[in-house]
Formats: sequence, C-alpha cells, structure tokens
Amino acid sequence: MRKILFGALSVFVLFGFIRENNIQEKGQWVAPSSAKEIKNPVSTKKISASAKKGAKSFKQFCVVCHGESGVGNGPGSKALDPKPANLTSALVQDQVDGEIFWKISNGRNAMIKWDPIIPEVDRWNLVNYIRTLKK
Repeated sequence: MRKILFGALSVFVLFGFIRENNIQEKGQWVAPSSAKEIKNPVSTKKISASAKKGAKSFKQFCVVCHGESGVGNGPGSKALDPKPANLTSALVQDQVDGEIFWKISNGRNAMIKWDPIIPEVDRWNLVNYIRTLKK
C-alpha cells in the first residue's frame, strides 16, 4: 500500500513540476508556491507612504525597462526577449504580494536579481507601488 501511495504521490509531484516548467517555457513567470506564503510586512496604515517611497525606487531601478506607467515599454525593453511584464495587467496584479516580492528579489532572464542591490524594505515599497498601477 505504501508503494502505491508513494508512486501516486511521485507522479503528482512530477506532474506539477512539468506543468510549472511548461508554463515557464510559454513565457509566463510563475513564482514558487512558497512565495504565496511571504507576507507583506507593511501595515495597511502605512501602505500609502510605502507606495510613495516605492515610486522613487521604481524611477531609479525599474522605469528603464517597465516604462513610466509600468506597461513594459521603457527604452531598455526594445532589445529584451521576453519583454518586461506589464505591471498594470491582471496577470501581475492578481498575484499575491509575496509572489511579486519574490520576483523582484530573484529576477529572471534580463531582469536582474534585486535582492543584493535593493534593501528588503525598499523591495516591499516597490510591491506597494506596483499595486497603485492597477488599471
């Protein structure tokens, strides 16, 4: 019975891994499921002030690729493949804060890993600013 359960569990885990990799290959960037558990440490009372700080960081680090309004049309985006995400889109805005934070922290392809460059508090400020870009 254990062998059957172990085998079924292995197939389930392998299917999930293959599915996530197929999504990644099709251009969708999926943060690991553990990123959903990362909680935004900024209290709701301070979100507005945090987003204002995030706007400054966005202009410094993100505008070149994501553009002034966050739609992915910055001057640096022209040569990139895949193109930078449209941060106003439902595809981005429907993610939980932890997923966005994880992506900012870890980067992918031409998007560098910001973790060693931007302090954690400023990456959360960016998450809170990105929320203000929602259509």
